[in-house]
Amino acid sequence: MTSEANKALVRRYYEEMWNRWDLSLAEELLAPGLRFRGSLGTEAEGIRGFCRYARGVWLGFPDFHNEVVEMAAEGDLVAARMVFSGTHRGEVLGIGGTGRSVRYEGIAWIRIEGGLIAEVIVMADREGLLRQISAA
Repeated sequence: MTSEANKALVRRYYEEMWNRWDLSLAEELLAPGLRFRGSLGTEAEGIRGFCRYARGVWLGFPDFHNEVVEMAAEGDLVAARMVFSGTHRGEVLGIGGTGRSVRYEGIAWIRIEGGLIAEVIVMADREGLLRQISAA
């Protein structure tokens, strides 16, 4: 796949699957052996493991949104600068829902294999998130 096609795949992953909560697209976008490491410290393997992780995020932030600010791609690798936002409604990092709105930044490093997303590593401002949900 071309770099542009890889970026389009990553955009679909965030805009159509994550932001619309449409996990029915998982088998169309994700490799069966997917390796995923999220910014909340969670690791998941395979499509089922990823879907469990995503549902957990949505329990904590029912309106969770991923904004792709910019992307760069080379070969089978895509880097995306991200802004994550949502309302803290359920337990996240051991902290029960507070009703606070959060917004934090990060970067996703994504490897494409055979036209599918094979690996995702998300590095985000976890400390910033913790400050926002634990502020008195």
